[in-house]
Amino acid sequence: MSTPDYRKDPDKVAKLTPEQYDVTQKAATEPAFRNEYWDNHDTGLYVDIVSGEPLFTSINKFDSRTGWPSFTVPIDRSNIVLNEDRSYGIVRTEVRSKHGDSHLGHLFNDGPAADGGWRYCINSAALRFVPLDQLEAAGYGQFRILFTTEAAS
Repeated sequence: MSTPDYRKDPDKVAKLTPEQYDVTQKAATEPAFRNEYWDNHDTGLYVDIVSGEPLFTSINKFDSRTGWPSFTVPIDRSNIVLNEDRSYGIVRTEVRSKHGDSHLGHLFNDGPAADGGWRYCINSAALRFVPLDQLEAAGYGQFRILFTTEAAS
């Protein structure tokens, strides 16, 4: 099986909504509690809207009460790039996708202690959700194993 070529796709960038473009390409932040996935409880995979690279699973999503999707860990740390962000007069850690170079959100150290203490606070506008029952059809069948009982425990 060949590895997919996750990369910044100019065609996908051209089709982004204005909010998706501002978030992924200009490092904007969408409004809290008024975004697509903050309260999504469905099982599945979250991928970069620009490159399609798999980033997070619903298994590692939690309610941070911040109004944005929050995750304890990425699927593969090598698909995430962390940068120092000094905007707004504070120091934060920006989260970007490696292959799509999309601004995703920020990393904070106030996540659930039992799960490592990290909170990947991610903009819904940077993500596409692939439901568990659509993984194969969408080309992400190899990630189904992450949702088995053994993998989740």
